[in-house]
Amino acid sequence: MRSQQFSVGVFFFMLLSIFVFSAIVYAVVFGKYAPKTMRLGEKIMFGAIIMGIVAATIFGAIQMLSGYLF
Repeated sequence: MRSQQFSVGVFFFMLLSIFVFSAIVYAVVFGKYAPKTMRLGEKIMFGAIIMGIVAATIFGAIQMLSGYLF
């Protein structure tokens, strides 16, 4: 039971860190100091970063639901 509570805490910490990281990415891409136009490589890079954020969230949720969040 204690390990499940620990896993939930780790999961919420992961969600908080993903939220902060997403806010930083959003500020860089759409913020006040964002470039007016982005090159193809930059678009691909930010797309990969966003897909990584989504994949990390899904992976963490699956691990928490199965009870094995390390």
